[in-house]
Amino acid sequence: MKTLFVIVIFVLTLCIILVIPYTIWDNKRVKIVEEEVTIEGLSAQLNDLKILQVSDLHEKSFGAKQKKLIDKVNAVDYDVILFTGDMMDGIASSNEAPFFNLIDGIDNKEHAYYVAGNTDPSSYEVEGDSLVRSSFIREMEQRGVQLLESLEVLKYGGEELRIIDFELSVLKAEHGFVVANGRVKPRHSRTKPYIEYHNQLLQELAQELDIENNKGLTVAINHYPVSDPRIDQLKNTSYYNLRDYDLIIAGHYHGGQIRLPLVGALFIPEPWYANGGILPPNNRVKGLWEYEGIKQYVSTGLGSSNAIGFLNFRLFNTPEINVITFKRG
Repeated sequence: MKTLFVIVIFVLTLCIILVIPYTIWDNKRVKIVEEEVTIEGLSAQLNDLKILQVSDLHEKSFGAKQKKLIDKVNAVDYDVILFTGDMMDGIASSNEAPFFNLIDGIDNKEHAYYVAGNTDPSSYEVEGDSLVRSSFIREMEQRGVQLLESLEVLKYGGEELRIIDFELSVLKAEHGFVVANGRVKPRHSRTKPYIEYHNQLLQELAQELDIENNKGLTVAINHYPVSDPRIDQLKNTSYYNLRDYDLIIAGHYHGGQIRLPLVGALFIPEPWYANGGILPPNNRVKGLWEYEGIKQYVSTGLGSSNAIGFLNFRLFNTPEINVITFKRG
């Protein structure tokens, strides 16, 4: 019995010794994950359209001035690049260099869009009676990445790709803009300038999306994945309007951040689950899934959260960027 105990301790110690250097090495590399999304009746003009997703950087650096990450991004031939939030590591952080160095090094920014995450600085400031973009957003846009506020329409040979802000799109124009639907209320969200400006965005978005026979692709962007219980709530509450999205693209979960072989993710920050996200269903943590006819793709992202200080790393969870290709089904 004593011999068995010694053997177990030896094996565990050896595993720890091997896992530590592997984890350090693994956290410093980046892989490209590719996914095909089949859309029934997709037009020839939109067939093979590619979206590159960059998510949850959390101020992490991959080489000097992000060279390793920039090389990975520039190696991909894409039509649209999306930054799905948590580029920064705290709403009060001023360490913009990791994100801005990345943007500066990217070659293709013809169609580049950003949605804020829960650890990003405010996108707006209130000046008198006006709502203006924050300095963080202004500097980002000067570098070629645009804040996605409501809707962007891109045309490919007469066919439309509509990129929309998910949280705004589920509101009904007749009810007006409210701030209760999102996970984290942004700064200034209760001020009159903020509400009036976003009510105007809501009216414009609803008018565009309510046009009958709107063909093409509709892709909704959100930092937070839209969990099954929340989809049920949106579908079953007349106050909201869950639209006919071809795909929802999100981040936030980090794929569980800490993953174990054969077990998968130990935890994701998902308050819509009854257990608060502990031992979540592994087919709802990352990648592509479909629920109630809605396809959703969730990236594990690049960085790690410091919500629990001593677990501020990724385990068996290589940082990734994601290439989503639309295929005619």
